[in-house]
Amino acid sequence: MVEEAERPAEPPHDAGQAGPSGRKREREKGGPGGRAAKFRRGQAVATHAIPDKKLKAKMRYSERLASEAAHMAAKTDEWLLPSEPGALEVEGMERTWQIQQAALVREAEEGAGRKAFDLALPALGPYALDFTRNGRFLLLGGRRGHIALLDWQRAKLLCEVQVRETLRDVQFLHNDQFFAAAQKKYMYIYDKRGIEVHCLKEHIAARRLDFLPYHFLLTSIGEAGVLWYQDTSTGRIVAQHRTRLGACDVMRHNPWNAVQCLGHVNGTVTMWTPNITTPVVKLLCHKGPVRALAVDLSGRHLVTAGADGQVRVWDVRMYKPRHAYFSHAPVEALDISQRGLLALGHGHTVQVWQDALAEKQQSPYMRQTLASSGLRGLRFCPYEDVLGAGHAGGLSTLLVPGAGEPNYDSRVADPFQTAKARREQEVHALLDKLQPDMIVLDPDSIGQVRKEPAEARAAAAAEAQAANAARRAAAADKADAKKRMKGKNKPSRRAARKKANIIEETKGPMRARVARALPHLQIT
Repeated sequence: MVEEAERPAEPPHDAGQAGPSGRKREREKGGPGGRAAKFRRGQAVATHAIPDKKLKAKMRYSERLASEAAHMAAKTDEWLLPSEPGALEVEGMERTWQIQQAALVREAEEGAGRKAFDLALPALGPYALDFTRNGRFLLLGGRRGHIALLDWQRAKLLCEVQVRETLRDVQFLHNDQFFAAAQKKYMYIYDKRGIEVHCLKEHIAARRLDFLPYHFLLTSIGEAGVLWYQDTSTGRIVAQHRTRLGACDVMRHNPWNAVQCLGHVNGTVTMWTPNITTPVVKLLCHKGPVRALAVDLSGRHLVTAGADGQVRVWDVRMYKPRHAYFSHAPVEALDISQRGLLALGHGHTVQVWQDALAEKQQSPYMRQTLASSGLRGLRFCPYEDVLGAGHAGGLSTLLVPGAGEPNYDSRVADPFQTAKARREQEVHALLDKLQPDMIVLDPDSIGQVRKEPAEARAAAAAEAQAANAARRAAAADKADAKKRMKGKNKPSRRAARKKANIIEETKGPMRARVARALPHLQIT
C-alpha cells in the first residue's frame, strides 16, 4: 500500500501522452525506443493541451496517420532495406575466390543471373566503359572508333556510332542524355541518339576524361600534359593547368571533395583544383610510372598501382601509406565499389578484394579469368552487384555480391527514373550547381569565418586610423590654402548686386496705395 501511495499518478491517455498500453504501442509504432523511431517526422504533438475541440480532433487524426505510416515503414524496412549487406559465404575448407561465375549465375535469381554476360566484339577493342550515376545505362568506346550506348539492364541498344578514328576514352555527362568521347585529335560531345552536338577543339589529343556532377565540369588530360576544366552548362573554359610532367593517361577525381588526381610517369600522384595553377598535393607513390588509381566514396583512401608491381593504399587525410600488395604483373585497372570492395586487373585476370582498404588482407574475395586479354578498364555499376570489365575482346560483366549500395536515394540517383523525374532533377541540379572556386581539399572549411590574430587586427586598426588622420590633415591644408574673400562674395551679397540695377514696375503702384492710405507719411 505504501508503494501504491508513493507511485506518481499516470497521465491520461492521449496522442501526445501514452499510458501503459500507449507505451507498448509507442514502442511498436515508432516511439522514442521503438524500431520505427527513425521514420517519425518529429516529436508528437501534445494534443491534451489544445483547448479547441475541433483542432484537437484534427491533430489527433494527423498524429495517428503519421504513427501508422512510421509503423508500416518499419515493417517493410526489415526486408526491403536490410541493415547488413550480403556477401559470399563458404563452409569448411572452401574459399570465396574459388567460386566461379557459372556457379553464381546458377544460384542467383533469374533477374540477377541475366546481368552476367560476355559481349564479344574482338575486332573493335579494347573497350573503355562508363556507367551513369543511377547504374541504368552503359557506355562503351572501342579503340577503333566504335561507340555504343545501352540500357544494359533491359538489354536494349539505344545508339551505335562509328567515328572511323582512334577513340581513347568515353564519359557520361550529368545524365544519359549526353556523353563525351576523346577521339584522335579533338573531343566531341554526342547526344543519346549518337548525333554530334559539339566539337571541343581546346582539348587536343585527350587520353582520359572525367566529369564532376555537382559542378558540371568536364575534365580532360592528354599528350600535352594540360588539365582542362570546361563548364558544360555554360560552355566556357574554367581553367587550364600545365602539369609540366609530360603526357598523362591516369585520372580520377575524389568524390568527397571533387579534387582531380593525376598519375604520372615519374611515379607521382598530383592533386589539382581549378582555382590553383600548381598541384595542391604531390605524392611520390611508386618507383615507376603510375598505371591506375582510384578513390573511395568517403575520400579517405587512395589506391594506386604502378609499373613496379605494387598496389598501395594511402590515407588521404594524412598522405601516408597504410599498406601495400604485390602483383606478379603490373595492374592496369582499378576501381572501388560503393561498399568499399577493391577491384584490380591485368591481362585477362580480375581480382576483387574485400575490406582491403581498412586493413591488409591475405587472400582475395573473388577471382575471375576473362575470355580475352588486354584489360582496358574496370567499373563497378552503382546500386548493383555487378563489375564491368572492358578488354580487347569486348565487354564482360561479373556478379560481385555485396558490391553495390542497395538503399538508394531517389533525389541523388534513381535507377527507376522516369523522363519527367529526369527533367526535374536536371533543373534542380543546375539551380544547385556548385562554383569551381568551392573545390578545395577540405570541403568542411567552406562557410567558416577565418579569425585573424589579435596582432593583425590591431595593426589593421592602427593603419586605418593613420589613413583617416592623413586624409583629415590633407583636407585641412586644402581649406587653409583657399583664397578668402572676407565676406564680399557671400551668396546674399551677390544676389543684392544683381538686383541693384533692376527697375520693378510694382514700386510705383505700391507707393500710390501707401500714400492714399497714410497721407501723413512722407514717402521718398
